[in-house]
Amino acid sequence: MTSDESAERHHRQILLPVIGRAGQSRIRAGRVCVLGLGALGSHTTMLLARAGVGFLRLVDRDVVEWTNLQRQALYEEEDVRAALPKAVAAARAVQRIDQAIAVEPVVLDVDAASITGLIADVDVVVDGSDNFELRYLLNDAALELGRPWVYGGVIGTHGSTMTIVPDETACLRCLFPDPPAPGSVPTCDTVGVLGPAAALVGALQASETLKLLVGDRAARNPGLLSIDLWKVEIARIAVERRSDCPACGRGERAFLRQQVANRIVSLCGRDAVQVVVRPAVSLDLAALAERLSALGSLQHNPYLIRFMVEGYELTVFPDGRAIVRGTTDPAIARVLYARYIGM
Repeated sequence: MTSDESAERHHRQILLPVIGRAGQSRIRAGRVCVLGLGALGSHTTMLLARAGVGFLRLVDRDVVEWTNLQRQALYEEEDVRAALPKAVAAARAVQRIDQAIAVEPVVLDVDAASITGLIADVDVVVDGSDNFELRYLLNDAALELGRPWVYGGVIGTHGSTMTIVPDETACLRCLFPDPPAPGSVPTCDTVGVLGPAAALVGALQASETLKLLVGDRAARNPGLLSIDLWKVEIARIAVERRSDCPACGRGERAFLRQQVANRIVSLCGRDAVQVVVRPAVSLDLAALAERLSALGSLQHNPYLIRFMVEGYELTVFPDGRAIVRGTTDPAIARVLYARYIGM
């Protein structure tokens, strides 16, 4: 794309006094990592791509499912039929929007061993995660590396967002010192998600990201913005930095320093359990697919193997990770994994 074509594409954005040509140049030079490509991450990614962000690293552990299409903007029916990982499908969608964008899809379950490498070379990180574990890990890593990040969450008809700039603003643990206890907060499994609520919070996250990229930090969201879209109720909650905050006050990195071990966790919005092996391995998917083909029909592409067995659906990734669908019982997932993957 020529400079003239780029200027024409972003002409309406360049007209904005808060951006202008200089701001558009900063946006094109900007580097953003989106962690999680569900409802929030897909909307934010789409808007950042259309705004002309020059580099997008798109990270997600999951595969596009039919239930995603109600609220996750970048995906289509063909992505479901092809069993594409969300990171791959999102990257392809970004390239259809703007071929000049450098986009890096990463199919990965982010943990303490991988997060710093994912965000160390970007200007802003966008939180599109569906779990508190990753948000607290991101908070630690962002503070450690001095990377600003934009928190976002949606459940039911309610959404919230907060922009966190190390050494300037409160961090996540100033607001919520510890993650909520399991079972203490509603989830998308129990109360659902309104698609427009996700679109709204994703738009707010994209706007905050653009402010950071153009250098207008004075205009950033100064606290926690909370919105119930159905009731049209908006609240802005001031959040001050706390000297006794475990993370930004005392400098603790409890989540970043944790030992990385095998994990079995239920997935939000899915009748499924994820099995993660540590250290990660490198599976020969073609060989594994040939071995498993005796079980019946299976789906195999360069990114994963998907097959049905004993009434359950198993999706296996090259790093040894697997999603077992049809149960929320970790014991069943563990048995199936050992029986058919053999580790």
